Amino acid sequence: MSEIRFLEGPRSRWEEFKMTFEVMSEFIKGFRSLHFIGSAVTVFGSARFPETHPDYIKTRTLSAAIAKMGFTILTGGGPGIMEAANRGAKDVGGRSVGCNIVLPHEQEPNPYVDKSIDFKYFFVRKTLLIKYSYAFVICPGGFGTLDEFFESITLIQTKKISQFPIIIFGKDFHEHVLQHIEWMIKYKTISPEDKELFLVTDSVEEAVEHLKKHAIQRFKLKYSPITWLGEG
Repeated sequence: MSEIRFLEGPRSRWEEFKMTFEVMSEFIKGFRSLHFIGSAVTVFGSARFPETHPDYIKTRTLSAAIAKMGFTILTGGGPGIMEAANRGAKDVGGRSVGCNIVLPHEQEPNPYVDKSIDFKYFFVRKTLLIKYSYAFVICPGGFGTLDEFFESITLIQTKKISQFPIIIFGKDFHEHVLQHIEWMIKYKTISPEDKELFLVTDSVEEAVEHLKKHAIQRFKLKYSPITWLGEG
């Protein structure tokens, strides 16, 4: 039998070394920029909805209510649902922060962020959005939104991060995702109690009460005069 020949990867050691420092630099920039934003709630959702879309309007309303509670609204910084969330915070004088991803089609930060940080790597941005949040709101979205939802809930399920509340906002849109979760329970790839890790609702009031109980009260969050823009 002839010897197996393994496939060689496309990158040189020097390129891997350079990437390591690029990633480290992005993390350091994120740590410096987000350290002072206060207790945040991250809103995930599609970049494709115009301001007239019903989900844009609902997200703007929900985010305004969350900002009134004293939370910083944190998003991916782009258009669509992200813009709606940042805009909702601005509507009520709340804090609004965006972690924008640099894409080939040049996604620009939406105009409703007080502070915007640009990232080259999706995984760095996602890690920081999770790191600086006390709760996650999952609005209608695409592959990226589902990726963010499942990574967040996996980290909570496996106790890699605390049991921060997750709110799935939009029952009709997420119906098939919820059906798949039921199928995973039936197939025994997850446990029945894993459904307790998230709330599914269309109600702003129910979402606010859930955050009060499972974020503010659970983690004993308090109001404080914070110089939140901090270092840039």
